[in-house]
Amino acid sequence: MNASVARKKIQKKFKIRGYTLKVDALEEILSFANRFQGAEDEAIDLLLDHLQYESQKVGVKSSIIDKEPIRRVISSLLEADDAVEPTSSDTVSSHATIRVIDAFLVPKFHFDPIKKQFYQHTGGLSIHGGSSAKSALYKGRYLLLFQRISHDQHFSKPAFDTEMSHYGNCEIAPIQSLVGQTGRRWVMGVISQFEDGHFYLEDLTASVEINLSKAKITTGFLSENTIVVAEGEMLLDGIFQVFTCGFPPLEDRDKSLKLLGQHDFFGGGTLTKEETLRLAELEKKAVNAMFVILSDIWLDSEEAMGKLETVLDGFEIQEVVPSLFVFLGNFCSHPCNLSFHSFSSLRLQFGNLGKMIAAHPRLKEHSRFLFIPGPDDAGPSTVLPRCALPKYLTEELQKYIPNAIFSSNPCRVKFYTQEIVFFRYDLLYRMRRSCLMPPSTEETSDPFEHLVATITHQSHLCPLPLIVQPIIWNYDHCLHLYPSPHTEILI
Repeated sequence: MNASVARKKIQKKFKIRGYTLKVDALEEILSFANRFQGAEDEAIDLLLDHLQYESQKVGVKSSIIDKEPIRRVISSLLEADDAVEPTSSDTVSSHATIRVIDAFLVPKFHFDPIKKQFYQHTGGLSIHGGSSAKSALYKGRYLLLFQRISHDQHFSKPAFDTEMSHYGNCEIAPIQSLVGQTGRRWVMGVISQFEDGHFYLEDLTASVEINLSKAKITTGFLSENTIVVAEGEMLLDGIFQVFTCGFPPLEDRDKSLKLLGQHDFFGGGTLTKEETLRLAELEKKAVNAMFVILSDIWLDSEEAMGKLETVLDGFEIQEVVPSLFVFLGNFCSHPCNLSFHSFSSLRLQFGNLGKMIAAHPRLKEHSRFLFIPGPDDAGPSTVLPRCALPKYLTEELQKYIPNAIFSSNPCRVKFYTQEIVFFRYDLLYRMRRSCLMPPSTEETSDPFEHLVATITHQSHLCPLPLIVQPIIWNYDHCLHLYPSPHTEILI
């Protein structure tokens, strides 16, 4: 490849990921890519993946990259022999095709209802947000679904004075406009409980007390904090009598992507059309790619560790090993709360797990290992999103498996063009306990199907009241599911 062409390609790839390269860093990358004639693109992608991971691990937030971090990543790649195999330009290392995105690195976007477009948040985000951050949390959720429902033909305002469809006019009315109105109206808002036993529907203009006693509801768990579309009418006592209540309709992923343009909501980086098509072709060829997902790996249980070793032994002798092992917590049979005092033992148990994995050389060399904490694992708090496991616990394991990845809960993974979200939380139990009324059995009586309907229609992983499950106000966007990912794994 011509040197000037290669430089432009490198700069473009790094710019897509949000990096700006200094001249000396660019020369280092060019020298590294030249080692892999015919597979330069894959080598650069692999370097970018590892650079992004290293930046997450050490907390580097600068977008300007100089020679030193590039040199460190190149050295680790060459030592671990993780580079793309040079025998074929279509051969891509599993390390280059799997990208792990920590929840705290997911970009944040705001919707402007006047201009009707998204814009990316600039500047840092505090873990301890002010009071305005809490109201912004609800406003962000509402506007996300409001712009989504505005694309739906059954709820959008007609351009001319004609009938909408055979469904009739379902235009969403602001709650403030209900005052003095008669007849049925469609409204959209957040279910809130301002006082015990009295529920309200609230949008950006006003709030109104609602009566759900006669409401026919659709599939899903109706709880406080969920956003609903309701049909009803105002009574003389100022209460909105609800007749029909359900979640905002879903939007097709492809339609969402088309409307969002080049905005990267998932956090995996934006790709050109040519790069997306190329990845899609490589994805079709990866017929042997496999993920192994395991949860509740109790490191302090001999029985659990024995069975895990049996699983690893079985995959070690297979012709094709898994691309990724995902280990989700809890990693201890006892909750790691204030009464837990065995952190040094847990650290050694992680080291023993590292030894076990290292005893399987093919898995260690060709597979990647991702660790996601569970609700009762060690950490600063139980608030969501949860940060990765503490480094104190994982240092021993990393001595044996240097490329092990410790990420947040929830966690996002991009595999070729596929977007996957992992979430370890007992969500079904919490949602059922927080229900305002029993879910409808008209379409399904399966509780898990109601759960799936709830989180997909809400475009949120955990639409529970904050008193049931606290969320870091400034990082609520990390739990958004918009556009809808290809796969959501709830454990």
